Amino acid sequence: MSSGNKLSEWNDQKLQRLTEKISRQFFQRPFKHQASFNSRLRTTGGRYLLVTHNIEINPLVVIHGKTELLIGVIKHELCHYHLHLMGKPHTHQAGEFKNLLMSTQGIRYVPQLQPLKLRYLYVCSDCGQRYYRQRKINLQKFVCGRCHGKLKLGSHFAS
Repeated sequence: MSSGNKLSEWNDQKLQRLTEKISRQFFQRPFKHQASFNSRLRTTGGRYLLVTHNIEINPLVVIHGKTELLIGVIKHELCHYHLHLMGKPHTHQAGEFKNLLMSTQGIRYVPQLQPLKLRYLYVCSDCGQRYYRQRKINLQKFVCGRCHGKLKLGSHFAS
């Protein structure tokens, strides 16, 4: 099955039904707001919007992974949702959030959804430590993190 087909199987209504089902099954509470895909999300699997109480899911989660990954992201966002509506701490650092996430078997981190475009390789002149970067760095300002040696541009990969 190609990645385009995986995404075409999904729409906002199907995501809404799945979110409502997961909310009832794992949280014993209804999900009364909107769940939708947001293709503008780049570095996160999903987000919970505090003002509207809606949940947005990155469509790359569907393209990239299995249904278990999507369910894990939905559980993560529902933890934020239900804790916030109950007036409890709902940030990633809060103990309540961590406990609820663990008890529902939600995922804490989403794997890299898009490949990184690493274009530059910097090498330490002293210890040989290699650093891959997306952008150029100022070689007058930065030094090796391991030995504080001078960095030099090792390679430039065309994008």
